[in-house]
Amino acid sequence: MSSIMDYSTATSEQIEASLCKQIEAIRLSRNLTQAQLALESGVALRTIGRMEKGQGVSLDTFIRVLTALKLQHALAALLPDPTIRPMERIQTGGRERLRARPRQIAEEQGPWAWGDEEKKQP
Repeated sequence: MSSIMDYSTATSEQIEASLCKQIEAIRLSRNLTQAQLALESGVALRTIGRMEKGQGVSLDTFIRVLTALKLQHALAALLPDPTIRPMERIQTGGRERLRARPRQIAEEQGPWAWGDEEKKQP
């Protein structure tokens, strides 16, 4: 199965369906039945069937199935390491960000009111 998907333009449903088809293909390539995978992962057989059809499963189920397929190492590739941000490290002097704060460009100018355009012109 060589399905290449552009995740940047795909919908969440398309991504879910693609991942589930990949899991099904991996299961079949390892000659495992759905029942065997359900037993090894600790989830219900019906849940495995729903997952392979792309009908939605919990994150816990997804992780259990990947672990049963010995693919837990692939979980590290799902998200980038948040500690590797060289430019931000330079800007913050090496301090780690503890909270997010949105930029307040529009609010600094204050709310717009009638007649403001006349005050701003020299």
